[in-house]
Amino acid sequence: MAMIHSMIRVLDETRSVDFYRSAFGFEVAGRYEFESFVLVYLTDENGFELELTVNKGRGEAYDLGNGYGHLAVSVSDLTVAHEQMKTLGLSPGDLKMLSLPGGGEARFFFIQDPDGYKIEVLQRGGRYR
Repeated sequence: MAMIHSMIRVLDETRSVDFYRSAFGFEVAGRYEFESFVLVYLTDENGFELELTVNKGRGEAYDLGNGYGHLAVSVSDLTVAHEQMKTLGLSPGDLKMLSLPGGGEARFFFIQDPDGYKIEVLQRGGRYR
């Protein structure tokens, strides 16, 4: 068994594709148009896919509820990624560091996509591959 993708619902296909391409280098791997919705598969350099579901005719934002946590991506240089996203006007959150029980640390920041989904950006290393 292998996990192959995660899905989120978005309002504007172009805006979301542009965000994930600019922020994380995701590229469109497939696009499937149906009568009432569109599925867009974005892929990263490791082959993981993020499925964007665009429901046609929807105008109001989705309620993310209290069950959604976040997506997570790792980068080779957290500071560079943070600066690039700031330069692109993507409003990343502050850089943070968390000491892990038993040693090690997690360096990260959060950013939100155009639909309000939180994405944790982690410095690659240790358990964060």
